[in-house]
Amino acid sequence: MTQQHYSLDDLLGIMAALRDPQRGCPWDLKQDFASIVPHTLEEAYEVADTIAREAWNELPGELGDLLFQVVFYSRLGEEQSRFDFNDVVQAISAKLVSRHPHVFGDKQLNDEAAIKANWEATKAEERKARDAAATSALDDIPLALPALSRANKMQKRCAAVGFDWNELSPVVDKIREELDEVMEEINQPERDDDRIADELGDLLFATVNLVRHLKQEPESVLRRANSKFERRFRAVEQMLAERGKDCQSSSLVEMDDCWRRVKQQEG
Repeated sequence: MTQQHYSLDDLLGIMAALRDPQRGCPWDLKQDFASIVPHTLEEAYEVADTIAREAWNELPGELGDLLFQVVFYSRLGEEQSRFDFNDVVQAISAKLVSRHPHVFGDKQLNDEAAIKANWEATKAEERKARDAAATSALDDIPLALPALSRANKMQKRCAAVGFDWNELSPVVDKIREELDEVMEEINQPERDDDRIADELGDLLFATVNLVRHLKQEPESVLRRANSKFERRFRAVEQMLAERGKDCQSSSLVEMDDCWRRVKQQEG
């Protein structure tokens, strides 16, 4: 059986049918902007997970799921006479052209640093145009971002206006300082959980700064660490199972021995 080939116009038509008041899907009909947001976030993470697993055959489907979120929002906007899919395309196209004058104009930007500086300056102008009252480099950073990503974005914004160390050494020193402050709070005669939480937050924030200075993305780095830990712990469970045991029936010494063996096997 020959598979039918669909176009973007077909997708927009499918979305319109799903939202048809008489014949549409009951689930799709009851959705609104706010109710779709969790699904959008989930689809974005599934795209990230697919790329991390290098499951390239799955990626078109996952990207399609993410595209459908955009189409859904666009349909809601059209129904409310706010905007439609063409407006979305217009907005992103105009933004990309504006932010790449070295590609679509005659501005000379000769290296990555110059391109990045121009990008940040253009974004600042866009923020000012959207909100004349915007005065901070930190304006309009979404509160809903994952905490690591938001910390990274805040630090990048501050760096763009010169509030940043130029060397790695003080970044590392700051982490040591924050760790010392955590331990100082922990060692107080009467522990204050709120103060410990504050110091732990400062330590995490300082660590994000180190990750950023090393040109890495905190979310990606932590996802890799999570995956590595999961892989190794599953291997520990398997090693224990081969001995007729499980974690509950094993001592920490036994589990740590398995952990070291798994790390050695990985090289």
